Amino acid sequence: MAIDYEKEVGSAKVEQKFLYESGNEMAAYAAHQINYHVMGYFPISPSTEVAQFLDSMKASGQHDIMLVPSDGEHSSAGICYGASTAGGRVFNATSAQGYLYMLEQLPVQSGTRMPMVMNLICRSISGPLNIHGDHSDLYFALNTGWPILMCPDPQSVYDMNIMAIKLAEHAKVRLPVLVAMDGYFTSHQKRRVQAIANREDVQSFIGPQPKGYDDTLDRENPISVGPYMNEPDYINNKYQQSVAMYNAGEVFEEIAKEYGDLTGRYYPILSQYRMEDAEVAVFLMNSASEIIKDVVDQLREKGVKAGAISPNMIRPFPQKQIAEALKNVKAITVGDRADSFGAHGGNMVNEIKAALFTYGNTTTKVISRIYGVGGKDFFAEDGHSLFELAIEAAETGEVKVPFDYYGHNPGVAESAPKRVIKPLKFESLKTGLITVDKDEETGKLKVKIPPMRSLTVKPKRLSPGHGTCPGCGIFSGLELFFKGIEGDIVALYHTGCAFVTTTGYPYSSHKSTFIHNLFQSGASTMSGIVEMFWERKRRGELDHLNLQDDFTFVMVTGDGGMDIGMGPAIGAALRGHKMIVLEYDNEGYMNTGAQQSYSTPIGHRTSTSSIGKTQKGKVTQHKDTPQIMAATNIPYVFTGSEAFPQDLVKKAAKAQWYAQNEGLVYGKILSACPLNWMTEDNVGTKLVSLAVDSCFFPLYEVEQGVTTITYNPEEKEKRVDVTEWLKGMGKTKHLLKEENEAALNGFKEEVERRWTRLKAKHEHPEL
Repeated sequence: MAIDYEKEVGSAKVEQKFLYESGNEMAAYAAHQINYHVMGYFPISPSTEVAQFLDSMKASGQHDIMLVPSDGEHSSAGICYGASTAGGRVFNATSAQGYLYMLEQLPVQSGTRMPMVMNLICRSISGPLNIHGDHSDLYFALNTGWPILMCPDPQSVYDMNIMAIKLAEHAKVRLPVLVAMDGYFTSHQKRRVQAIANREDVQSFIGPQPKGYDDTLDRENPISVGPYMNEPDYINNKYQQSVAMYNAGEVFEEIAKEYGDLTGRYYPILSQYRMEDAEVAVFLMNSASEIIKDVVDQLREKGVKAGAISPNMIRPFPQKQIAEALKNVKAITVGDRADSFGAHGGNMVNEIKAALFTYGNTTTKVISRIYGVGGKDFFAEDGHSLFELAIEAAETGEVKVPFDYYGHNPGVAESAPKRVIKPLKFESLKTGLITVDKDEETGKLKVKIPPMRSLTVKPKRLSPGHGTCPGCGIFSGLELFFKGIEGDIVALYHTGCAFVTTTGYPYSSHKSTFIHNLFQSGASTMSGIVEMFWERKRRGELDHLNLQDDFTFVMVTGDGGMDIGMGPAIGAALRGHKMIVLEYDNEGYMNTGAQQSYSTPIGHRTSTSSIGKTQKGKVTQHKDTPQIMAATNIPYVFTGSEAFPQDLVKKAAKAQWYAQNEGLVYGKILSACPLNWMTEDNVGTKLVSLAVDSCFFPLYEVEQGVTTITYNPEEKEKRVDVTEWLKGMGKTKHLLKEENEAALNGFKEEVERRWTRLKAKHEHPEL
């Protein structure tokens, strides 16, 4: 059957076109039409794609938004706040832990009345870690002072993003605005969408930036932003902010009417479906609110007067509209996609109860159910179950169970996970094959290791069956490092490929004690474990364990973990905790889809440093993490590679001695990533060897402040041009083209500069 597109466009006053896109794509599409000045961003699933799409569009010249890759979400929020004070239009997108990490910044922005738009691609809050969609992050947004718009599908994502900037900048509002969609359900599922065809029409609708507001770049009008404020001024500030928030509801209705007249698509603050005579109803938000409409239709066919309501805006909360919609409803089931632990229901059910109470409705029965958390699918049969609760309450006049979870399994003791892998025996780990002695004259350590084949008797710290991609270099490097460690370890893994591929409840590949925490918290968490060990040992509380030797505490980080986690790692180093920080460097945020990291070398292609007519890969040099950590004056810093096994095992043995006797150790291993380096699965060891032989990744150690190059390819007559390394990877082949000669030369010069400085430090111990 042919589709009548002219009829679908309806009363639109502007030319529109049809797209088939996801929510993330439509957020980026709207942003590129608006052509914001600045976007500060940091990758986190499932919001990462928004920045990726914008980067790709920028590379092809479709917009000129300044995309600023930050070192973490806290930083991205600061970038956006600073940019907003400077008078331009600002955009961002994030999810879950990223949103919580930036949380302290968000009331600063609303409290100082700086407009911007941020998309929250809703995802479960850790822990345990879950990257799928629910509203647990969204509910933290309720008290930040940001108006919040809701998006059940990609069409509304596009429309709300265009209306959001107009709302944020309105004279009666002047607040940052949050646009919320469900992670993966809306963000990644493609739908047919109508979009305004011409950018000029979008920009005409939103209008030019309002004039007359102070900004930090006005030389003729110096201002103070966010001054220290005591009472009574502070309460007055909050009152004015509150007035602006309630104004946002009225202004949204005005903007939505104007936008509806322009496009034919109208968004009331509260969407109501067949509520005109409804006796029972269900309240759901975003993606599930579309499914429940089919359930309403099915119940209506059976003679049940069913209806559904869903808000398009939850800050300000549509209290009056909800009370009016429910005035004749006998019972309503409110589905919350997150719990407000201890509050006898999620945030939405308690706000609905408050709305009914405020407007004198004491008859409508309210049932609260927590559903769909952690990305659990919501189907039509689930909608029927929620309606059955309301129907029963309407018929009996009683709510038997006011609050509960729906779709869960409380669990039984008999089904508890059983240990599959037996704990490693200390005798198998403490082989005596490796010896470390301190030279009292030089103060340096002497390490003796046997032939590498002798170390195969040591059991692996991780069991087979983890889920890394074929050819991944993480665990070949980590296991080789662990061959140099004698005895028991306690390992903490940052979020990243090494973590998510080795644990998936109820399974784990870790044979030793393992803990996970987030990038920004790993080093401090391990610091707490280390200090608790030594304190409990001092008090004699661990005597019953018959410890034959002390634990070695190892924090494994990677996938950009030494970007967002750099500050805490430096803090742990300066405190001198007895632990090892071991970084596997795969040159990007591979865990979230190969976005650029500060460890990504200049010119390298990633999903947020695209190749196109206006940009040629990453535009800044890579971070020299070992040198940064060496500057903290910790006892031992090293670099290593699986391509040079004896060198890495010796350094592991040294790392263990220093971590058990003196303080924090930092090590960095270059790890191949075939998927995102765009290589064959079986060339990883060759590639990391070329990285060493080209002097891009030199092997050295900084022991007690003295730098020693442990492998010099020039002395071995094995040095190769850096192009030998670059041409082996799809992500860098563009650098070898004639038009990119300047970028290639710049990269070569930086490699040579760092190598020359390293040789100088090697030759002059005082440096």
